[in-house]
Amino acid sequence: MERGVVVPHDYHIHTRFSCDGQQSMEEVCERALALGIPEICFTEHADYTPGDPCSFHFKPDAYFQALNQVREQYGDRLLIRAGAEMGESHRFPYETEILMDEYPFDYIIGSLHWVGDEFIFAREYFERHGKHDAYQKYFEELLVMVRVGGFDVVGHFDVAKRYGYDVCGPFDPHDHEEIIREVLNACVEVGIGLEVNTSTLRRPVNEPSPSLTILRWYRELGGEIVTLGSDAHELAHVGYALEDMVELVQAAGFKHVTQFVDRQAEFIPLS
Repeated sequence: MERGVVVPHDYHIHTRFSCDGQQSMEEVCERALALGIPEICFTEHADYTPGDPCSFHFKPDAYFQALNQVREQYGDRLLIRAGAEMGESHRFPYETEILMDEYPFDYIIGSLHWVGDEFIFAREYFERHGKHDAYQKYFEELLVMVRVGGFDVVGHFDVAKRYGYDVCGPFDPHDHEEIIREVLNACVEVGIGLEVNTSTLRRPVNEPSPSLTILRWYRELGGEIVTLGSDAHELAHVGYALEDMVELVQAAGFKHVTQFVDRQAEFIPLS
């Protein structure tokens, strides 16, 4: 923003309606207005995997009641979208379908935090499998999730590197280019986009998820849908480094980002 870059939205924000969120919707709205971000989406964790910290935590009725209140309070100054971050939706199709059918979401992130019954945010996952197999298994599971579909974008596409970095060092997508391209091609075929997530910039891995390389591969394969998200769980992280991500998606060949309304994608030009 200090460089005059306009941040079009922050489409990945958690509040206390997520098990790990530390902020209220009102606080986020005030922060977005202060930063000059015109559009936000509250994407609370909707998880059903046994053992997940957020399993069955999300209460959609209370969420939409609070969402309607902030829309009434801030709606003349801020676009506020209804969203969810679905974890492992391919393994819980019934729960996912019920949630999507019964509530008026604008935008759904599909995220993978578990490979089978193994939590990828635990260093033991990487110690057990080793660098190559740990990432390969992650992308193979991600391919299954994308093929099942039911969501709008893949959240933090290569997020396994967030904790893999501590055990295995830097992640190089070229080491898994074949399976990554297969996942990206499946995204293009079924109309699923990529989220550019800055949470990994706040960690030692020090790059967004996905990296520029993967974004370029997605674009080369015909991908068009891209959103930006801070993955903020606390107020200080709302909008984090999104001005840099605008430049990143442009460097990858995109001339727009994507806005979602009632699960329908609309392209917003980047100037």
